[in-house]
Amino acid sequence: MAILQVALDLINAHRAIEIAKEAIRGGADWLEAGTPLIKSEGMDIITELKKLGRRVVADMKTMDVGGIEVEMASKAGADIICLMGVASDETIKEGVRAARRYGTEVMVDMMNVEDVRKRAEEVEKMGVDYICVHTSIDEQMKARNPFSMLEEVLEVAGVPVAVAGGINAGMAKEAVERGASIVIVGGAIIKAENVVEATSLIKKGMEGVEIKSKSFKKYGAHELVKAFSLVSTCNICDAMHNRGAMRDISPVSEKTRMAGRAITVKTMDGDWAKVVEAVDMAGKGDVIVVEAGEGKRAVWGELATWSAFKKGIAGIVIDGGVRDIHIIKKIGLPVFAKKVVSEAGEPKGYGEIGCEIMCGGQLVRKGDWIVGDDNGVVVVPKEEAHAIANRAINVMERENRIREEIKRGSTLSKVLNLERWEVKR
Repeated sequence: MAILQVALDLINAHRAIEIAKEAIRGGADWLEAGTPLIKSEGMDIITELKKLGRRVVADMKTMDVGGIEVEMASKAGADIICLMGVASDETIKEGVRAARRYGTEVMVDMMNVEDVRKRAEEVEKMGVDYICVHTSIDEQMKARNPFSMLEEVLEVAGVPVAVAGGINAGMAKEAVERGASIVIVGGAIIKAENVVEATSLIKKGMEGVEIKSKSFKKYGAHELVKAFSLVSTCNICDAMHNRGAMRDISPVSEKTRMAGRAITVKTMDGDWAKVVEAVDMAGKGDVIVVEAGEGKRAVWGELATWSAFKKGIAGIVIDGGVRDIHIIKKIGLPVFAKKVVSEAGEPKGYGEIGCEIMCGGQLVRKGDWIVGDDNGVVVVPKEEAHAIANRAINVMERENRIREEIKRGSTLSKVLNLERWEVKR
């Protein structure tokens, strides 16, 4: 039977221990002290996890001084210590020697190894006990998974092989069927609102039950509209480290949401010709984004909204003025603007379509992703959209778990242990 290893990639011991207890109730076999947790809490967290009665894996991600780090983790109570496959041969050999001395075992993580098949053969000859095929969290944001590497390693490995990287209940069955002896799961468990249930579902999947995952998958580049529709602009801003939010741009209607690629327009205050012409140039699902001066006179109103609505445009963002919002609200097309005014301008035809513009203080180019909701509008550079969409989902999942802990009687400051992480002056 394959082993379920729960990766506790958190930074606060009290949260890690509580989640570990719940995971054990759900059927977790091994507990992993994740790298962030070890860096935050030191060797003490390994000792605390060992008290829970499960084998403990210390994900040290050792790149140097293999003997010293294996000794540290072993003395703290770890049963298995993780070293990096990209480390030198001598580092891995020293780690293995130390493990033999203390009665522990070594797992080698193949993350970022170029030739995993060759390296798997090499580290096995050095005496390691397990090989881990791993897609990093950052790589997962591009919807990559470790299964292709797993097949390569299994062709040559004579030791148990672990697989890690974005695995959820829906993927657990496949991981075991493909030959993994150890299935390592982090986010799908530690971000779950109900950890016991999430762990149990993954165990069932590993036992061969077809499970429809309740955790969010990582979306591919062709699924970005769906991915952005799942998250808020707040989640996206967090994922972008507080970049991308348009200033002083608000929705004209409540409960509004849009996501699509930008068609950009630059025009003068009150000149609505290019804005209306952009409707004809835009495709279904696009968002028209307009730089329109101070907004003293409107460049958008009811009739333009009807045109865009019938064309299938996803939404309109105007750094300028709009009018007829009483009708726009009834039509239902998402419209965001800087100002609402009564007076319309004239269709003089100055400006451009498809050029770089500034909207709400943000640079917008044709093809960038525009996401809007009741909180405002965010622009996501097209080159980063794939990763940002998945990072935003990751932000949302983590908040879901924190919300659950607050509902159980804690507070936000206690859950995050804010006082501990405040800058000391």
